[in-house]
Amino acid sequence: MIRGVHTMFYSSQPDELRTFIRDVLGFSYTDVGEGWLIFDAPEADMGVHPSDASQPHTAAGTHNVSFYCDQIEQTVAGLKSKGVEFTMPIEDHGYGLVTHFKMPGEVLVQLYQPHYVKRRKPTAKTAAPAARRKAKPAAKKKALPKTKKAPRAKAKRKR
Repeated sequence: MIRGVHTMFYSSQPDELRTFIRDVLGFSYTDVGEGWLIFDAPEADMGVHPSDASQPHTAAGTHNVSFYCDQIEQTVAGLKSKGVEFTMPIEDHGYGLVTHFKMPGEVLVQLYQPHYVKRRKPTAKTAAPAARRKAKPAAKKKALPKTKKAPRAKAKRKR
C-alpha cells in the first residue's frame, strides 16, 4: 500500500540546496550518509491539473513542487530576512495567493497560501468523544472490597 510521496529537486548545487532546505526553510531530515539528506515534509497534498500546450510548464508528463503556508505575507517577510530572493510580488491566482522564490542550483519554486480549506484527517486528539470511546474499550471497574468505617471522633467545641 502506498504510504507517502517522495518529491525530488534536481539542482546544479545540491549541497547548497540541501543546506538551504535544512537551515533556511527549517525542514527536519534524516541523514542517509555521504551528505544525502532526506527531508520530512510537514504536510502534503497532491493535485492533478490538465496539461495546456500554450503553457510549457504544464506540458503533459511534467511535475511541479510547491510549498504552501497559512500567512503568505509573514512567510515571505521571514524568508526575505534570511536572504531568500523572490521573483514576483504576491498575486491572487484564484486557487490562492501566489509568489515564487529562488533556491540554490537554479531551482524556482512556488509558495502559496491556498484559498481552499483542507479537510484534516481525524487523530486520537481530534476525534469525537464517542469515536474515542468506541476505539478504546472501556476497562471494567473492579469492585473495591468493603471495609468497616472507622468511628468518627466527636470534635470538642471551644466555649
